[in-house]
Amino acid sequence: MKATQDQSIYDVIISGAGPVGLFLACELALAKCSVLILEKAENSHSPLKQFPFGIRGLSAPTIEALYRRGLLNELELHKRLKSPHQNAGQGARRQVGHFAGIPLYDGNIDAAQWKYRLPSATEASLISEMEELESVLSRRAEALGVTIKRGLAVTDVHQAEGRITVQSNGQSFQGKWLVGCDGARSVVRKAGGFEFAGTEPEFTGYTTQVDIADPEKLSQGRVVTPKGMYLQSQPGYVVIQDFDGGAFHNAEKPITLEHVQEVLRRVSNTDVTISALHIATTWTDRARQATTYRSGRILLAGDAAHIHSPLGGQGLNLGLGDAMNLGWKLAAAIQKHAPEGLLDSYHTERHPIGAQVLDWSRAQVAIMRPDPHARALNAIVRDLMNTRDGATYIAGRVWGVFTHYDLGGDHPLIGHSVPNFEFEDGTKIGELMHDGKGILLDFDGSASLKTLASEYGSQIKYISGSVKDRLDLSAVLIRPDGIIAWASDSEPNKQSIKQAIALWFTS
Repeated sequence: MKATQDQSIYDVIISGAGPVGLFLACELALAKCSVLILEKAENSHSPLKQFPFGIRGLSAPTIEALYRRGLLNELELHKRLKSPHQNAGQGARRQVGHFAGIPLYDGNIDAAQWKYRLPSATEASLISEMEELESVLSRRAEALGVTIKRGLAVTDVHQAEGRITVQSNGQSFQGKWLVGCDGARSVVRKAGGFEFAGTEPEFTGYTTQVDIADPEKLSQGRVVTPKGMYLQSQPGYVVIQDFDGGAFHNAEKPITLEHVQEVLRRVSNTDVTISALHIATTWTDRARQATTYRSGRILLAGDAAHIHSPLGGQGLNLGLGDAMNLGWKLAAAIQKHAPEGLLDSYHTERHPIGAQVLDWSRAQVAIMRPDPHARALNAIVRDLMNTRDGATYIAGRVWGVFTHYDLGGDHPLIGHSVPNFEFEDGTKIGELMHDGKGILLDFDGSASLKTLASEYGSQIKYISGSVKDRLDLSAVLIRPDGIIAWASDSEPNKQSIKQAIALWFTS
């Protein structure tokens, strides 16, 4: 059957309407690009995206990104789930995360050790629900003019000079660029010929909703056993890790009640009885990463670019970071505002961050193995995490507080997320970033800096004013993704700032 063709030529076609694809679409549409999202699922609703299955921890870079685009306050779940802890008794230890199943307690974390996080900073960690996050991003994308077509899986991709043709369910779509945000088994990645290198899994993970006839036989919370790990938290919500080398997940067999019961009994060393199986899905700690994030006019983001164990919930945050980094750069390339090498910096900056997260995931698995060596390592890490410095470091890594890019330059703030400077009238710099523009923030009101910013038209906003804590700075150049590209503590060197602007913007 001959494919029907959509006559539109989109600036960007995105495969996948998960949070990463939606957020990327929002960033591109904010910059006035035309965007089409193709999503294979006809309906975005799924029990696996809802509480408690869909609960995800949002890290500092993700929270900052949502805040800087005016989206953070639309997420309500973290407010509802956080409120019961606000009145916890004095001295109560509240768990705020974990590393390899070892709890992180808020009382052990000294946020004052994290440089550049001002009192006006957004929180370093929050919780959200996948379905709510997707709903918020879908509404924003549609409001910005993004076209979302559901029930259309990408089946083939053809790349030609200046054009991408995408086939989907007998239909054909044209775009200038294609971004694969279509998950771990990405069709776009395979069609684009990307190498996906990494390590094979050590376990099969199970996330289940079950009825248990004798729940008292299982301990509450996360329990590490000689055969693996199980977690019983919400009633009927059981997570299991079975160190079978990923055999069951790889075999793609049906997940039956009998199988889940057998695994749970073996891992927990009990004769617990499951009377009903309502929901079950499997996952592994396979860790792979595309060796490049770009091939011609095809790019990858999110799980299409990297997969790893969901331990610590860093996958969603890593993907949203990809979208925040890529969006403004791809838009600049489309609108011919991109200096040479700008789009290539997407891979240069994000690939090392992905590699770090994959290693962080592997490290967690290494100390969760059911063997004496892992138990010895686990005990040492547990001791370290019970110290103030240890907990602060681990939390900073898990929550992305230490995330930064190696952009060169001689100021220590370059490559870091801009602190959320608060002006004397109470306005914060993050609130002035909703439009996705670059900012030249001048604390001393330099006429020459204002003139320089004006040479770049709408690409750079000039903002001047006194702030409550300027960290001894005189001026900073902020990229559209909130990363500091240049900073000065003294009278700005005009040549230095001109060179920095030329790396990221064109006049």
